[in-house]
Amino acid sequence: MNSSKHTELANHAWSVADLLRGDYKQSDYGKVILPFTVLRRLECVLEPTREKVAEIAEQHEDSGIDPDRFLRRAAGHSFYNRSSLTLKKIADDPQNAAQNLQVYVGAFSDNARGVLDRFEFAQQIKRLDAAGLLYQVMGKFTDLDLHPEVVPNHNMGYIFEELIRRFAEQSNETAGEHFTPREVIQLMVRLLVAPDGDALQLPGAVRTVLDPACGTGGMLSAMDDLITELNPDATVEVYGQELNPESWAICRSDLMIKGQDPENIAFGNSFSDDGHARKTFDYMLANPPFGVEWKKVKDEVEHEHKALGEAGRFGAGLPRINDGSLLFLQHMISKMKPVDVSGGGGSRLAIVFNGSPLFTGAAGSGESEIRRWILENDWLEGIIALPDQLFYNTGISTYFWILTNRKSPDQKGKVVLLDARDQWQKMRKSLGDKRKALGKEHIAEVVKLYGEALAVAGDAEHPLHGKVKVFWNEDFGYQRITVERPLKLRFEVTEETLAALEASKAIQKLPQASLLADAFKSLMGGSWGTKQEAWLALKDAVVQAGGTWPTGAPFNKALREVVGVRDPEGEVQLVKGEPEADGELRDYENVSLGEDVEEYLAREVHPHVPDARIDHSKTKIGYEIPFTRHFYLYEPPRPLEEIDAELKALEAEIQGLLGEVTE
Repeated sequence: MNSSKHTELANHAWSVADLLRGDYKQSDYGKVILPFTVLRRLECVLEPTREKVAEIAEQHEDSGIDPDRFLRRAAGHSFYNRSSLTLKKIADDPQNAAQNLQVYVGAFSDNARGVLDRFEFAQQIKRLDAAGLLYQVMGKFTDLDLHPEVVPNHNMGYIFEELIRRFAEQSNETAGEHFTPREVIQLMVRLLVAPDGDALQLPGAVRTVLDPACGTGGMLSAMDDLITELNPDATVEVYGQELNPESWAICRSDLMIKGQDPENIAFGNSFSDDGHARKTFDYMLANPPFGVEWKKVKDEVEHEHKALGEAGRFGAGLPRINDGSLLFLQHMISKMKPVDVSGGGGSRLAIVFNGSPLFTGAAGSGESEIRRWILENDWLEGIIALPDQLFYNTGISTYFWILTNRKSPDQKGKVVLLDARDQWQKMRKSLGDKRKALGKEHIAEVVKLYGEALAVAGDAEHPLHGKVKVFWNEDFGYQRITVERPLKLRFEVTEETLAALEASKAIQKLPQASLLADAFKSLMGGSWGTKQEAWLALKDAVVQAGGTWPTGAPFNKALREVVGVRDPEGEVQLVKGEPEADGELRDYENVSLGEDVEEYLAREVHPHVPDARIDHSKTKIGYEIPFTRHFYLYEPPRPLEEIDAELKALEAEIQGLLGEVTE
């Protein structure tokens, strides 16, 4: 089926919106169209065995035996409908449409009925009936041919996604939270499976796949299709979890039709209610929403982080509250299969990120600690930069992260960075922010280049050498050092000094505060190079005024703040015999992980500030992956003469056009 055909079928389903206009808000159209599309698809799939199932259901009606097993076998699927009713029969009896439709839906097996319940379908039936629209809407869907021989499962996914995209647009929701472009999924699954091609073709191969943010199940379907393409006898078990009820229902119905176990698709939030706790998987892949905060599950996530530590999912660290992307990655890593002593087992996973997880967060932050944990465990195999304008809901650049705990010997300790930002073709018609697409040749090129990355990176003559770079894990680490400079002060009494004296709470609390102020006035204009000289002069002035010199560290600190003035040539202030650091001159430097920081200080800092030193107690280890920096190519600006000539040519053209207007 070509794309125009599935668009035509989606248009047919969406045409129901013309009937709903006025009785429904635009944002509510999908609440009717999506469940009816699912219902019609289920009906078309079950049509060849409908009469046989109804007959067996009637035979067992009063038998006292649970007929579920017999009905599934008769239907040829894991779901069935015991009724002889159809949407067409119901639509032909408008007076009893609501009642008959409720009976029809109630006759589905529990798993299929659960899907429709997630759409709150019973409420929509009542609402449509009250508006006098129910039989008309059903009439539209009886004309929609969704039989499997006309619309294969793969293409049915396109139709659902197109409907969800339109629903999201009407609701001002983010379509990209629901599904991923199919060609992007194709690239992802091929990158994920490519190294395992031989192992997957072994007889009796069984593989488990998880998508913890599965949406409508497009990624799970693509993995199933690819593995069975490589080995038709392979068994693929897919698992997922989804928070959006409509997407969950569509994913579940799709799996039922394909013969997969729909119970493997959990409903709810993967962070607070892990639907696959204590399970591990061969492959995992996900496209979690970009930049979505995790405030709603903050308590649960923080509790697991603190209470379980590394025994839980989030022991490495917690990212900032406004982006949960790295929580998804930790969640997936926790479900990797362990590698056995012979090198068997293990998992591979792929996740779609924007640029933020590459570098957000300074050394010691949650994001940096998560990156550190991943790299120090040697799990990051590679990162692929994708073209911008590739997704429906964002035009920004995106990246695939590929992780595994079973790297090949030649990849151990290394990370591949691959720049695929120029692998795209322009779409004939934009869809939201999506203006670019990956062609089959682009997918093949990227998969081939990734598989040969180590060789290409090592061959300076290779035509794509500039598109691949290989680094050691440690290359992304750095030491965040704190560079201190000594506090240098001179001391003076000025009008500003007296004003500061009156504003100092520590001094104003003293019983002789006013006497101090009067005594200091006698020294107006005085200046001293050392603290000792200044304190002697100030003390003498106070004594001469008839007062006593206050004692204690708080007074001395407050007085220094009042009369001390920063001066590059001033006296170095000491604390317990050591130079006191000047917080205003404090600076930070990032030094490569393997480099001696004192050598760095001597080479890079001392030529400019000879008295700088490192406070080693504040040094932190950080990790970041500056992808764009590694692939940056300097482009010199055009010569001024060329720009000037172009401007003059444009001026002449404008003058010519103006002349034509005035004639």
